[in-house]
Amino acid sequence: MPTPPTPVSAEVPRGGRPPKAPKLTPAIAEARSAVRVVLGSWCDDLAGEGASADVLVGLSGGADSLALALATAFEAHQLGLRAGAVIVDHGLQEGSEAVAANAAAKAREFGLHPVLIRRVVVGAEGGPEAAARDARYAAFAEAVRETGARGVLLGHTLDDQAETVLLGLARGSGAASLSGMAPESVDAVGTRFARPFLGLRRADTEQCCADSHVEFWNDPHNDDPSYRRVRVRAKVLPKLEAEIGPGVAEALARTAEQLREDDEAFQQMIDEFIEEIVEPAEAGIAVSVGALEANPAALRQRIIRYVVRSEFGVSLSRSHTLAVASLVTDWHGQKALHLPGIRVVREGKWIVFSSADSESASE
Repeated sequence: MPTPPTPVSAEVPRGGRPPKAPKLTPAIAEARSAVRVVLGSWCDDLAGEGASADVLVGLSGGADSLALALATAFEAHQLGLRAGAVIVDHGLQEGSEAVAANAAAKAREFGLHPVLIRRVVVGAEGGPEAAARDARYAAFAEAVRETGARGVLLGHTLDDQAETVLLGLARGSGAASLSGMAPESVDAVGTRFARPFLGLRRADTEQCCADSHVEFWNDPHNDDPSYRRVRVRAKVLPKLEAEIGPGVAEALARTAEQLREDDEAFQQMIDEFIEEIVEPAEAGIAVSVGALEANPAALRQRIIRYVVRSEFGVSLSRSHTLAVASLVTDWHGQKALHLPGIRVVREGKWIVFSSADSESASE
């Protein structure tokens, strides 16, 4: 169970205490500039009365998040915002409590307030990396609700983005997954996240810490080759750079950006006409065969995945998506499809999706 929340105070004025200001260097300037863009866009939508912070920094004690905390403390003070920090102790390593306490002490030294430490229990669903991520983001969301903050800033860098794209390519993911991490996103419960450093390299954040005379923590998990992301970081990307030439990470990040634009355009198209091509069905929803048939394959498959995900919370694999599409493009009287969590059947001019649970209950 997560530890009980630490009471926070709403007495710190906007802008907080003046942070220590090291000599401005290119790395520090770049970090502050990236944060300034995000905070500037949030200034018109600050936390309401009673909130103890306008924005929180997700802090691990590593170089990326410490550089983010430094830049946020400075820029928030300049803009008259209240910036705090939330540190998530996953409890997966010996001494994690001390690491979290050290990160919290640095955050307070930077002038951030409130500074929250949340210890979480990491499950096993989806593998250790996914389970840790789920627990971490849940803790972030709880901290936002507790403080009334507008959202959480995260220290993901261009290197993280490149690794995400490569991992997606290895899985055979679609454009939505290959678009990587968005600069801003909102989770299922409405928590807002921003990633100001997606244009910065990891070396930039380390230099920012060095220029600020701040020691950062090296997570031992970042050197553990049992994690796929670590192998991509330590072996795959350097090998690609050595064989193909420099700039691979930047190219992968650009690819993610272009695919995100395409994905957003497709989603906007679907949002504009989806209500016109669906109708309620018993224990589910039906989609017009004619509408699916009239659209190109890329859009047809996206409509199918969108309907299933939004109606049943199920993410279809490509093979399952194509099986559903074949009820439209290769119709020869097939029987119903029984896919994970759903049943799909063609009934006249409609493709009818229903919950697998409702089918079991009727038997």
